[in-house]
Order: sequence, then structure tokens, then C-alpha cells
Amino acid sequence: MCGIVGNENIRSLWDALASSRGDHEFLVFEDCEGEISRFTYAEFDAAINRTANYFLELGVAKGQNVAVQLYNSPEFLAVTFALAKIGAVAVPINMQHKVEECAFVYERCDVRVLVTEPDFQEFYFGEDAGCSVETVLVCHARGARLEQGAIDFDSAVLRQDEKLSEHRAIDPHDTAEIMFTSGTTSCPKGVELTHYNLLYSGLYGDWEFALTPEDRFLTTMPAFHSNFQLSALMPVLTVGATLVFVRKYSARRFWKQVRAHRATAVQAVAMMARTMMMQPVDPHEREHEVRTVQYYLAISDAEKDAFERRFGVRLQNCYGSTESVCWVLTDFAYGKGNWPSVGRPGLGYEVDVVDEDGASCAPGVIGEIVVGGICGETLMKGYYRDEDATRRAFDKAGRFRTGDKGYRDESGWFFFVDRKSNMIKRAGENISASEVEDVLLDHPGVAEAAVIGVDDPVRDQAVKAFVVFKEGACVDERSLQSYCATRLADFKVPTIFEFLDGLPHTSVGKVAKKLLR
Repeated sequence: MCGIVGNENIRSLWDALASSRGDHEFLVFEDCEGEISRFTYAEFDAAINRTANYFLELGVAKGQNVAVQLYNSPEFLAVTFALAKIGAVAVPINMQHKVEECAFVYERCDVRVLVTEPDFQEFYFGEDAGCSVETVLVCHARGARLEQGAIDFDSAVLRQDEKLSEHRAIDPHDTAEIMFTSGTTSCPKGVELTHYNLLYSGLYGDWEFALTPEDRFLTTMPAFHSNFQLSALMPVLTVGATLVFVRKYSARRFWKQVRAHRATAVQAVAMMARTMMMQPVDPHEREHEVRTVQYYLAISDAEKDAFERRFGVRLQNCYGSTESVCWVLTDFAYGKGNWPSVGRPGLGYEVDVVDEDGASCAPGVIGEIVVGGICGETLMKGYYRDEDATRRAFDKAGRFRTGDKGYRDESGWFFFVDRKSNMIKRAGENISASEVEDVLLDHPGVAEAAVIGVDDPVRDQAVKAFVVFKEGACVDERSLQSYCATRLADFKVPTIFEFLDGLPHTSVGKVAKKLLR
């Protein structure tokens, strides 16, 4: 076995942490009511072992897929790591999934055991049940009514011993998780991630954000998402730092939580930055210990500058996907950045911009971003039970095809242009929906905006804008179109507008364009 991960796996990582960092605070969890739970590494390792022993008692086999449908909570982490410790596979479920979407995942992964919340029991029991799962374990019951056939998971786990009762052989290239893509543009695909993938994401994140064992990393990202697991949780574990895990993002409370928990690193997305800027200024809001804000794409230069000035922080831009495991393009923790560049290739990755024939594009020329790495180590193992999709995801050189558009400059800095699915084709011209959205969001009366392409019998597609106005704004379609015309080429200006009270969002704050379409 070669490579930085060597022959390690999730179980051996936790064994080492419990031994060397046992008394250090691992987890600080804050729920929606502001109640706080704390765990040392030794305490949480014991919780993981109790959970693992219960899965063993249930007969969960090595390699068996187990669905995890839990809100942000310590139990989500305990379940996920418990399954990894016994060689089983966690299948985290998007908490916004409807019953049909859950059923698709369960059928694809042959799920027979599920850990869920009380308010999802209707998916599995009663006249309206749309999912068939043999064993339904209900977490966080706390006196809630359990449907006949459901099992009180918390009580069952508490009866177990805190020493792991069985040590199965685990190879670093064994699958540890199957994370399903959001499916905003097509049928969701299950991204297989190995023990190696998870450990590598942690070590990479430690380098990327210059994390130390004394860092306190605060995140509100949903637990089932790769933003949380690969970019926050695993880097915290591999360096032995402290994770501050918040149940749900609140613009009103977020920066107060950052300060109260003495966070040194945090995660943010565009929705968070914009909603934080809408909050009243706190005269003490710059009194914090934050060293870096891990950030992902879409925000205008003006918004970025205003955010950094107000909160006294630096946004560390980066780019990647669940399939690429890490943020393969990244700003660096120290030194001068090159905003709005998403950075340069990180350790272990080769990144290029190519044309339709797979040839490298010259600096400044827009093409598709491709990522070179090793499947099952620095790149995903593949799409679960979907050989055709896996084959299409890689080019002839074995590089992962992101489908995203970008370019690089003469100095090797990469610039993201748009998701391939976010490009609009109008009368032979390619239009970036994000570019149009940025212009709309710069309008003083616009709170939110989303742009899509709609069928046009003459020009292939027309540009349609969905707009949410700020309270009290006095704006009409004609003035908004004129504003765009002063900032955009004529062919990019929206010809169709729809004004809404709010836009639909995914669990990580992105606009759910599938619903708009």
C-alpha cells in the first residue's frame, strides 16, 4: 500500500484519536434552542462503539448499505462512523427528499436497515407509506409516538458496551459511503467514497486551511452533504481539532455563534454571506478569532469586498465536487489571493481546461474543467451500480470530466465560469446564467435572482430571470431590463421576467433551478 493514507481506515483513525487525543474536546453541538452538548474524543469513540455493537447485534454485514436519514446531530456522526468501523456502508439521505426520492435511493442501494427521525415515519408506515424497508430504527424519539414495527434506536444503543465487540478486516479501498448527487439537473447518482477517500479529504483539508489541533472549526452545513463531511468533519478528525456543529443555519444567530464558540475556521456559501449582510451591525462583530472562511464560488466582487470589510475576515475561495473528493482548486491559507479566481490545483491533483476534443485550451480560452487523480483515493471510486455513468464521467486520459466551464490565466490561476448545465444557448451564443445573475444581484432593489434558459422557437433558447425584490423596492420589468442592458451584451439581457416572493433552495442554500424549470 502506498500513498499518504497508507493502510489506514476510519476505525484505525478513531483508535488513534481515542488514544492520543482522548481528553481533547472533539465535538461541540448546538441545537435550534441553543442547548449545547460536548464530547471529548474518548467519549465520542465510546458512543461510536456502542452504536457499532448494536448494528452488529442486528446482523449488519460487511459491505451492507445502511441508510442514514438524520438531521444535523451527534447521532448522525456516531451512526456514520459506527458503520465504517464494522465495514458497512453509510448512505446519507438528503433531508429535503420526498418519499419518491428516498424510495429511489433505497431500491438502488438495496437498503434493508434505516436510521431515521420520528417525523419521517409516515414514509415507512401507514396507508401513505411509499418506502419499504425491513428495519426502521427511529432516533431522537424522546417520547414521540413510535409506529408499530419501528425500533427505539437510542434506547437500543444505550444498552451496548462501549468497547467494539468485533474487529473486521477493512481495506482502505473498501467503500465507506455512498453520497447521492442532488439531482438538480438529472437522475441522482450515488458517488462511492472509500475509507481512503475520506482520510485523504481530511489530510488535504488540513493542508488547504492550515488547520492545527487547536483549531475550532464551526459549520452549519447539512451532515449528509460532502461540504460538511469532506471539507469540515474529516479535516478536523485527521488533525485532532474541535468541531463546532450547529443544527441549522440562522442569519440572525450565526456570527454570534461564531464568536461565542471562539471559532477559528468557518464555512460559508453565497446565501449565507448575503443574509448575514442583511443583519443589523453589531459593534462587537469584528471581535472574533476567525482566521479563514471556507467559501465556494458565486458572489460578486462588491459583495465579497463588503463582507470582508464588515466582518474583518478573508474569504478563501475554492472549487470541487463530491466526485473530486476535495476542493481541487483552492486559494491558499496564507498569502495573496487572486479573486475571483477559484485558485490553483491542490496537492495530489492535476487540473486542466480542455476543448471538445480533450486538448488543453490556451490561457484565457474557456473550456471544460477536467481533474486528474486516482479513483478510490483522490477521486471517487465511481457511481454506484452505474457503469455507464462512471465511464462517461472520465475522458480518454482517465481524467474526471466536471462538466463545468472555466479558464486559466498565464500564471496558472483558474477561473470558474459556470456549470455546464447553467449555460444558455441563444442564437448560437453561449451565455453564463451566473453572469446575468450577478448583474441582477448588483441592482439595489434585488434581493435574489435566478436565470435559466427556456425554449425559443427562433433562437433555441431565451433568457428568463426569476427575481425577488427587497422589501419596499420600486422596480418594474422595463427598468430592470434597462439596467441589465447597461451591463451586459444585448444577447445576454433577459427577455422574460417572473417576479416571486422567494426562490426555492436546496439544503445547502443553492437555488433549486430544477423546480424553477
